[in-house]
Amino acid sequence: MGMMSLSSVMVLVMILLVQVSSTQYKVGNLDAWGIPVDDKVYSKWPKSHSFKIGDSLLFLYPPSEDSMIQVTPSNFKSCNTKDPILYMNDGNSLFNLTQNGTFYFTSGQPGHCLKYQKLIVSVGTYSAEADALSPSSSADADAPSYQNAFGSIPLSQKSSSSSLQFSTVVASLACAVVVGALM
Repeated sequence: MGMMSLSSVMVLVMILLVQVSSTQYKVGNLDAWGIPVDDKVYSKWPKSHSFKIGDSLLFLYPPSEDSMIQVTPSNFKSCNTKDPILYMNDGNSLFNLTQNGTFYFTSGQPGHCLKYQKLIVSVGTYSAEADALSPSSSADADAPSYQNAFGSIPLSQKSSSSSLQFSTVVASLACAVVVGALM
């Protein structure tokens, strides 16, 4: 087996670090994406997390009963489910956050959005616009739409509490690989 070049090893280390520093979030920390009992559950949940590029949102639901769509801010506000940016209906929908911005989701089922089955997630920065569009607000939603940020499925699944510890362990192992390759 030939020796890897330093640049090849460094690229491998960077790929590993990006993969292990991302977090997969189960939307709402609920058993399923559905009409909430508390109409503020989906507006409160994202405020307790700091989403970053590389993270992903897992929407779980019975595929015969629900779906998940990504919509524009104005369609989010009006609960217009026509012409979504993205439509997923497999019951195990994974949305990868691949860019900074604000993303708007709702159920594709008729009437579910009006019953507060909708979610705003901001990546990279706090969004006053997201607060303005939460169910308890009536602010104007005439903002530009955002591009679909659906990316590849992450290789690993972790809870947010173990992400930092796991990243540290992998970074240490990657450094050992680099040192070993240099010897």
